[in-house]
Amino acid sequence: MRKLQRTVSICLLALTITTAYGCETKLQKNKERILIAEAIEKKEESTNNTVKIALLLDTSNSMDGLINQAKAQLWDIVNKFTRARCGNEVRPKLEIALYQYGNDHLSSREGYIQQVLGFSNDLDEISEKLFSLTTNGGEEYCGEVIQTSLRQLNWGKNPDNLKMIFIAGNEPFTQGKLNYRDAVTNAQEKDVIVNTIFCGNYEQGIQTDWKKGANLGGGEYMAIDHNRKIVHIDTPYDEVIIKLNSKLNKTYISYGSLGRSKMEMQSTQDANAMEMEEAVAVKRAVSKSSSLYNNAQWDLVDAMKDDKIVISEIAEADLPSDLRGKSEKEIKDYVAKKSAERQQIQQEIQALNKKREAYISQNQKEEDSEGALENAMLRAIVKQAEKKSYRWE
Repeated sequence: MRKLQRTVSICLLALTITTAYGCETKLQKNKERILIAEAIEKKEESTNNTVKIALLLDTSNSMDGLINQAKAQLWDIVNKFTRARCGNEVRPKLEIALYQYGNDHLSSREGYIQQVLGFSNDLDEISEKLFSLTTNGGEEYCGEVIQTSLRQLNWGKNPDNLKMIFIAGNEPFTQGKLNYRDAVTNAQEKDVIVNTIFCGNYEQGIQTDWKKGANLGGGEYMAIDHNRKIVHIDTPYDEVIIKLNSKLNKTYISYGSLGRSKMEMQSTQDANAMEMEEAVAVKRAVSKSSSLYNNAQWDLVDAMKDDKIVISEIAEADLPSDLRGKSEKEIKDYVAKKSAERQQIQQEIQALNKKREAYISQNQKEEDSEGALENAMLRAIVKQAEKKSYRWE
């Protein structure tokens, strides 16, 4: 009996020691995993140079001109960042968010403010949302829309990221219950620069505190003539670039539930740009020839280039009809062929665009480049990006 008790005790002791050792090992492994995950996250954060721009646009009755300028000039801003490099020589990512405010069609309980789009790098989606904006009379609460964007958007904590708000409107900056000074101070705490764009007379914007808002937010104060017709210079290269854009669209291979709708969106935004003016369509085509125009979530060429998807994991029903029933090798060969075609077309567009820009530079009048939304924003962007060690090619 004593022998049995001793045996049981030894077994229990051994089990206790083993269990304790196993727990310690597990805890140690968990700690190691946590440290590794934190190191990876820290590395990703340090290399993830991202430009985050929130556009806060007044969509009250008098702002049709502002909305039209934003639609037309989006692609100039995108194209500017295709030439940017961070201090570590990495090209930055670009994310744009969109808010509208001051529109009677919006909820009064929300302060006549609406998030139209959170931070997105989907250029077609950004364009679609801009073209969805319409104007109507309302109350314009600048402080409140700034604060709402700070609260709702994921600005992140990476100090290397360039984070900017551009708020545009034409009513006093002081309207609303929330003091704009509090909102702008909160932006500074998040390392977000607040730039103000007054749609009207420069001095009137100063008198209505738009300049004070920018000064407090570490940004630039700008005044534009939002009703001024944008002067685009036609060049001998425009028609060729537009034809190349049509060829570029044929290199996209849709997959998954998003595929068809996203291809339709791509075509619709091409048409929207062309409807505004041929020059806008050209600028959009140039953006589509850059690395910022990435559609890995629905296009097989971009997805495979970014290693975002494996062909064997795609259900046959999610493939375009002409690829169904094909072997994995046949699909890969087809994707590789389209990828090579796309690269060639993009290079042709980029080469023609250099000639186009040189032509514009020689023929543009100085007065035509002043007073537009795009020019005002680009000047502020370049100035503030340089403080984050960005440089421009």
